[in-house]
Amino acid sequence: MNTLNQTLSTAGRCLLGLYFLIPGISKVTGFEANAAYMELHGMVLVPFFLVVTLVLQIGGGLFLIVGYKVRLTALMFAAMTLVINIVMHDFWNVYEGLSQGHETQNFVKNLAIMAGLLLLGSVQGDQPLSLDKRLSQQPSK
Repeated sequence: MNTLNQTLSTAGRCLLGLYFLIPGISKVTGFEANAAYMELHGMVLVPFFLVVTLVLQIGGGLFLIVGYKVRLTALMFAAMTLVINIVMHDFWNVYEGLSQGHETQNFVKNLAIMAGLLLLGSVQGDQPLSLDKRLSQQPSK
């Protein structure tokens, strides 16, 4: 893989990681507001799903940034993004206090994020500048 491809691949992976890491952290600091938003969309077991989501976003975001279990993490995030899109950005429903246009924008944006995650998940082998690559190069004991 040439230097440009390595740079682009690493930058894309890290940006996708940040896309999940930062909202994961904000779910910790804004737990109540996020819970209220989920309840507005009719979610059940909100505290449980909110904690699961923030753990996956923070942990998975870090995994993508350092390049650990990249393929599995990307595919997990693609599936999670699809579920979030259907449940939380359901622009076809009208909720008081929420903009349908904003939900539509989030839905379409998440489709693009999901496309990037599917591309990242389709890559066979270790990513450049990744922990996975470094671990695979260590001699077996």
